[in-house]
Amino acid sequence: MTTRRKFLTTSMLGSAVVITGGDLLVRNGSGTKNNPIVISTWDFGKEANAAAWEILRNNGRALDAVEAGVKIPEADPNINSIGYGGLPDREGHVTLDACIMDEKYNCGSVMCLENIIHPISVARLVMEKTPHIVLVGDGALQFALANGFQKENLLTPQSAKAWKEWLKTSKYEPIPNIENKTTDKKVEEVPGGPKNHDTIGMIAMDSNGNVSGACTTSGLAFKMRGRVGDSPIIGAGLYVDNEVGAATSTGLGEEVIRIVGSHLVVELMRQGLKPEAACRNAVERIIKRNPLKAKSIQVGFLALNKKGEYGGYALQKGFTYAVKNGKEDRVYSAKSIY
Repeated sequence: MTTRRKFLTTSMLGSAVVITGGDLLVRNGSGTKNNPIVISTWDFGKEANAAAWEILRNNGRALDAVEAGVKIPEADPNINSIGYGGLPDREGHVTLDACIMDEKYNCGSVMCLENIIHPISVARLVMEKTPHIVLVGDGALQFALANGFQKENLLTPQSAKAWKEWLKTSKYEPIPNIENKTTDKKVEEVPGGPKNHDTIGMIAMDSNGNVSGACTTSGLAFKMRGRVGDSPIIGAGLYVDNEVGAATSTGLGEEVIRIVGSHLVVELMRQGLKPEAACRNAVERIIKRNPLKAKSIQVGFLALNKKGEYGGYALQKGFTYAVKNGKEDRVYSAKSIY
């Protein structure tokens, strides 16, 4: 017979728990089968999550949800690190990177794509309509145009102004945190540098318990022509394993690539770590590789497991992530090492 004490204990363990003042943040039971959830990086993930949620709440597929969700910041001219409005490379070209992955290990990616406002949708077509995973540069553009996408000028007046200010010194010093929006004031404050690494990575679990993810960015501001970071690289900027969960990353992509960060986080969850603990372990891996450099850069990881538990961790303070499910719609500040 179940005693009252046992019943109360079981009820407490099955509900959402936030442990404050400790090393581990655990949130349980918010995204299992028949109870979908979407999570994404940064404050602007809240608006992206809202678009994804419209699909999830109507029993739609997680893959459709993440594509629809990240298209919101891709089209926002006030976000200077994703899609339309993204800051250009040092030659004045806005080049976009994106990848997408579903619950069956299907994945697609585009790199150095110009003049297309929604690289995530091109990446999905690479996944669904070609025998390849990655298309780059002119090849990706020609593929997009052949599939009905229209060429558009992605360099907004704000981003053009920032680039022209940068050209006065051409000094390249990434600054680890983070401005989500471009305004004239912020451009004047940081004429010499890319102050953002704020890729959007999104992970969703649908009502069938299937997981998918998407990641899209314009990359580091004023980067070298042709530079590609972690965002469009499967296993680095994004990884999905439907048996375990998924992870995504944001920040200085070169450091994420070196540890194959998102795949690492998923494998750590496979070994039994909770999402936040797995993200922290990956961050610590970056520090171990280069302790001195780690103090001056930003990298953050975000993860969701098949139980609906989620969490993030970063090198520096300032990394935020947004969560939307049937019970909550809010932005969290991730814990950090420094």
